Amino acid sequence: MNQEAKKIETVLRKQTNWKQLWFYQKTVVLYQLTYVFTRRFLPAYGDRTVDQMVQAARSGKQNIVEGSADGVTSMEMELKLLNVARSSIQELLEDYEDYLPSHQLTKWTAGHTRFDSMLKFCRSHNYLGDYEPFFNRWTDEEAANTAITLCRMVDKMMMTYQKKKENEFITEGGIRERMTAARLNYRTNQREMLDTLQKQVAQLQSENNLLKAEINKLKNGKA
Repeated sequence: MNQEAKKIETVLRKQTNWKQLWFYQKTVVLYQLTYVFTRRFLPAYGDRTVDQMVQAARSGKQNIVEGSADGVTSMEMELKLLNVARSSIQELLEDYEDYLPSHQLTKWTAGHTRFDSMLKFCRSHNYLGDYEPFFNRWTDEEAANTAITLCRMVDKMMMTYQKKKENEFITEGGIRERMTAARLNYRTNQREMLDTLQKQVAQLQSENNLLKAEINKLKNGKA
């Protein structure tokens, strides 16, 4: 059969490799940085902020993973979990921003002598190994400002990513729409295949009749 193969609509989406997402890589850094930060600079007992910050950092990271996995069957769930991740990172950002003034420390903004170099470093480095050597060397001001910058970058990248996913949802639909599309596509392909086979059978029958006629001519000629 020379007919070109048709693409069959699939129900399950290809799972996103979240480990390659830049904002996920930065949340890994944020979680580990926050874990060390809270143990170096916050009280070991009696301060709920420690658990809240660590849990917010973990939630940001883990909900990206869970959302990417759930996106195979439900983009709606993926979008919800990505939003939970963003909310957790925003909560973490608020904690770091609160820490600086409450400890009489400076928030680095444009114009600060360290701001541009910190921004450049955070933009060009995503992996934990790039940051980990500094975790126990940075002051609390350095660590908090770095975390604030990473939180803002993650939030911005996730907003862009969510918009992309929303557009995919609009054009492709959810699991029900994809199941319907897959069934319709399968039926269409089956009908087209049946039509092709019927045409081929008719052609073979015609060729067979021609051969029979030729054979009869040869027989009559010999006779």
